[in-house]
Amino acid sequence: MTGATERIEDARGVYLTRSGSSLAGPALRGFFSLAARWKLRVAEQRKLLGDPPESTFYKWKRERDGALARDTLERISYLLGIFKALAILFPQPDRADAWLRRPNSAPAFGGKSALERMLSGNVADLYVVRQYLDAQRG
Repeated sequence: MTGATERIEDARGVYLTRSGSSLAGPALRGFFSLAARWKLRVAEQRKLLGDPPESTFYKWKRERDGALARDTLERISYLLGIFKALAILFPQPDRADAWLRRPNSAPAFGGKSALERMLSGNVADLYVVRQYLDAQRG
């Protein structure tokens, strides 16, 4: 049944979605490509994904597919948007990657790097970084 969506409740009461046209595979492949590009450590990758259990994280990494919570898809969406905005603002990839780790004096960052802000664990911080970059793009 193509296009049908199945809702699955996990042990924590989080609803996962799985469908014939699932975004999970492309989202995970995009995330792990981005993580390699940004040279993120495993702990950083897990934090950006919302701290999934270690076994789940390694399954996603190995299979590049799986059921994802809506929160995880939202996080990946923000991260891919951040990646795209950086590519537009900094056509040289090394400059874009460096911006992510450089301390930033903008009020949204308070002297910390964008990556530090993103690693706070809150999806709202991913949104703030994305919003900041979108504003810089104009």
